[in-house]
Amino acid sequence: MESRTPSRRTFLSLSMGIPVGAALAACGTSGPAKPSATGSAGGGGGGAGNATYWYLSVQPQEGVRARAVERFNKANPGGQITGTAFQNDAYKTKIKTAIGAGQAPTIIWGWGGGTLRTYVQAGQVEDLTSWFGENAAVKDRLFPSSFGAATIDGKIYAMPCETVQPIVLYYNKTVFEKVGAEPPQSWGDIMALVPKFNAAGIAPFSLGGQSRWTNMMWLEFLFDRIGGPEVFQAVFDAEKDAWNNPAAIDGLTKMQELIKANGFIKGFSSITADSNADQALLYTGKAAMMLHGGWTYGGMSTDGGDFVSGGHLGYMNFPPVEGGKGDPSNTVGNPGQYLSISSKATPEQKEIAKKFFATGVLTDQEAKEWADTGAVPIVKGADSSFASSKDADFLKFVYGIASNATSFAQSWDQALSPTAAEVLLDNIAKLFQLSISPQQFASNMNAVIGK
Repeated sequence: MESRTPSRRTFLSLSMGIPVGAALAACGTSGPAKPSATGSAGGGGGGAGNATYWYLSVQPQEGVRARAVERFNKANPGGQITGTAFQNDAYKTKIKTAIGAGQAPTIIWGWGGGTLRTYVQAGQVEDLTSWFGENAAVKDRLFPSSFGAATIDGKIYAMPCETVQPIVLYYNKTVFEKVGAEPPQSWGDIMALVPKFNAAGIAPFSLGGQSRWTNMMWLEFLFDRIGGPEVFQAVFDAEKDAWNNPAAIDGLTKMQELIKANGFIKGFSSITADSNADQALLYTGKAAMMLHGGWTYGGMSTDGGDFVSGGHLGYMNFPPVEGGKGDPSNTVGNPGQYLSISSKATPEQKEIAKKFFATGVLTDQEAKEWADTGAVPIVKGADSSFASSKDADFLKFVYGIASNATSFAQSWDQALSPTAAEVLLDNIAKLFQLSISPQQFASNMNAVIGK
């Protein structure tokens, strides 16, 4: 479906058939800022010769970010970067306030998309189009599709960084063997597995529902599998009453049917993804399956004992829905992560940031470290280095999903404006708590289309 404005065309190129991958950013935790290994917590600004950089905490990803800064600082004693790590929800609040007050850090970490568009519209971030033109080698190393969510009205406002992380359906092989079940090959299989696992005293699915965005991943796949990427495309294009699409109502209804059938761990609405409690339910065998981002593989590998190393973890793309129009190869997520430069930074700080983009972001060492966390860096040919990794099978799986997807749609809460995204997350929580009907959800969301 053709989009209506230049900014939407560049943005939606991700979700309308680009065959090269990109995926969901690591949505980590909520809480206060903490000093990273590269500096202390504080506001933006800094001295004229010292750039500041805020990014997300949570290991192992935080360590990769911090070490990239440390290497850059060691190589550039005349122009340093002070890094500060924030937990996810706290970061979203902090960065919004700082940008609004003109006190943003020099380097602004983000997810691109709708939020980046608001920064651009407010004149808060640098136009990097000409810089990338002058530094073609920097751009040419990265997945072409990673620039879609960095581009507004045909201009590039962010440096793509880090990794591709599609949403993955994980399952505990040991638990499946225990109940004599096979991984689901369709939505019907999912519904049939629910009573089987419940009868065995095992939750069919783990879910950190208090975090809200974890619930959203289910709807993203259902909408796609039932109606194809055109369903959310219409929402993004601000088509009137787009949420009333029959495929959307069907997906919302199926979602509540799974919830009513006790498809999720009891008390899921009070479990947070922030603490990795949802992952623990899977690797301890209290839940059989979990739909979550590719980044959780690293956490389960680190914290789950021999769950990953012992071959107990299974993974697959989300299965098709009977009679659905969506291509089963489709996936959902974000096209990497993004670094922008504050327009309020000093000329010296901006130059440090650009040098970091050119020489410090996704270096061979950093790309290797991302792969070591069980993630796929957004670097062309990254799969050639997977053979020696202990996580080679998973890395190849992710690279294959990302590069072969007919449609790779960006996460809804990043595709929409911050205002619409907050309404979305609020209504998703209510839908999962069964406090609103599918039609009420659609009506509430139609009210904020285009806002």
